[in-house]
Amino acid sequence: MDLWTYNASALSRCERQKAEPMKTLVINIAVMVVVAIISNRDHPALAANTKPPAETVSPTYVKRAADLVTTGKVYSLAVTTGPDTPMYPGRSFSMHVMPVFENDQRVVGKNRLTGHDDMVCTSLGIGTQIDGLGHVGIEGVHFGGAKASDFWRPSGLKRFGMETLKPIVTRGILIDIEALDGKPTAPNRAITAADIRAALNRQKIKIASGDVVLIHTGWLRQSTENPNAFISSEPGLTMDGAEYLANKGVIAVGADNWGLEVVPSIDPENVFPVHQFLLAQKGIYILENIDTLELMADQVYEFLFVLSAPKLKGAVQGIVHPVAIR
Repeated sequence: MDLWTYNASALSRCERQKAEPMKTLVINIAVMVVVAIISNRDHPALAANTKPPAETVSPTYVKRAADLVTTGKVYSLAVTTGPDTPMYPGRSFSMHVMPVFENDQRVVGKNRLTGHDDMVCTSLGIGTQIDGLGHVGIEGVHFGGAKASDFWRPSGLKRFGMETLKPIVTRGILIDIEALDGKPTAPNRAITAADIRAALNRQKIKIASGDVVLIHTGWLRQSTENPNAFISSEPGLTMDGAEYLANKGVIAVGADNWGLEVVPSIDPENVFPVHQFLLAQKGIYILENIDTLELMADQVYEFLFVLSAPKLKGAVQGIVHPVAIR
């Protein structure tokens, strides 16, 4: 088997799914039936909101955020995404790189042109990511009262897809919980509204409507030092803390962990309640695996925040590379 054939037929999840169309069809139909049954309820509180806060940021506020740039230093807030990236169970990443041309020499033209192409089969919820509003709901009902049975399709969401996410350019705030604690953050450290207020007072900054808030715990270090510990639990936001940030009018909340909220949950009978609250009830985007280490080292607590995601039609989430500019 030559290199081209090997790469083109590599046994990844994507290819296996294509190779078993009938099995995939049956599974998708079953899932659609379950989704239709689950989302056959109305949630009036969710229907009350129609526009995510990120779409309400005014050009005036963007200009004010841009005025925060004084040195021009750019901070990458993303981790490298690859097969070794710690990821939520069931997610995967694989890449195949191949010559562009299929002939034996891999060369074309009098100018002897050569090159490579690539194919990636990946979950979009790994690495530094943004959770879209189609990611989490309440009994199959999502932000704005949208029922999963109306917009979920195996081939992509008919609503809330990543192609609808507008670039986010606004003021960013870093909340340094590790500095507040004065020691490495414990794996199950619950970050409350009181903690957020204390950190803000310590840093002498205030949150304003339209801001993106990033939480630094130092937990991201575990992703390379002890990946199994990193993904098995995490310090993170509580419902109390999430409600405080939502009431301040933030448009997105992120952290240097894999799931934003404290895991295990304070109430073991609740599964990712902060995700439900922020995404489904408030339309506030969630950012995960944010690399805040350099910002923390420079004690940069206020900055211009910039994020955009590939416009993948129907995608639930997006691997992103946000930046902070000082």
